[in-house]
Amino acid sequence: MISLKDGSLIALNKLKSLRAGLVKAERPAKPEPPRAKSAAGLTAGAALPRVPRTRATPSSLRPKLVLASASPRRLALLEQVGITPDALRPATIDESVTKGEVPRHIVRRLARAKAEAALKLIRSEKDYAKAFILAADTVVAVGRRVLGKAELEHEAGDALRLLRGRAHRVHTAVCLLTPDGRWREHVVETRIRFRNLSNEEIGAYLASGEWKGKAGGYAIQGIAGSFVVKLIGSYTNVVGLPLTEVVGMLQGEGFPVSELWISKAEVEIE
Repeated sequence: MISLKDGSLIALNKLKSLRAGLVKAERPAKPEPPRAKSAAGLTAGAALPRVPRTRATPSSLRPKLVLASASPRRLALLEQVGITPDALRPATIDESVTKGEVPRHIVRRLARAKAEAALKLIRSEKDYAKAFILAADTVVAVGRRVLGKAELEHEAGDALRLLRGRAHRVHTAVCLLTPDGRWREHVVETRIRFRNLSNEEIGAYLASGEWKGKAGGYAIQGIAGSFVVKLIGSYTNVVGLPLTEVVGMLQGEGFPVSELWISKAEVEIE
């Protein structure tokens, strides 16, 4: 037989158990700690969204590009930005300067003449009938005096003695002929100042042979880079082809420059 005291204790314990169960049921579930997110705002561990990949235009469908130059520097500059011409069609033209002609007019006239000469060369070539033609010409000028390409050592020496310790300008004209017969032209100017070179330095530079065939008798991408005190404008313009302007002209006429970059990446991955 259970006494009254024992029965009361049993009832009290059952009541405590019941209350504990009710309190537990009323407590809200503890929230799950937030999962870390990446810088892109994606939850860690979550599947990344599938990004459609842009496919480059097959080379067989791209427009052709003909470079009207035999300059290894211009070719190297184009390849630096992922553009490899489909053909080189340099032409021999009369590059003599008319007396009183200003540098900007000289380079524009000669660049167009080079493009026209290249056009004549490819007219009979079926593969390049609808090609872009790119031509350029560069001169160095001190005031209105134009320094052409140095072919002889004394020409380079005279040019360097004139340029030392003073400022000069490099003008490059870029001419682009589109497949539908439209002409685009742009002249870029860069200002440069040389330090005061000694006669010994000039003699040593002439002995290096780097000056041969260079406008103004020097190549800024070589030893002559150490002559420059100040440069304002495009560096690649001084080398022979202003890349910013060339890429802008090609893209503006629909030549797929950026797709060539994609193609380059795909080749490297494969």
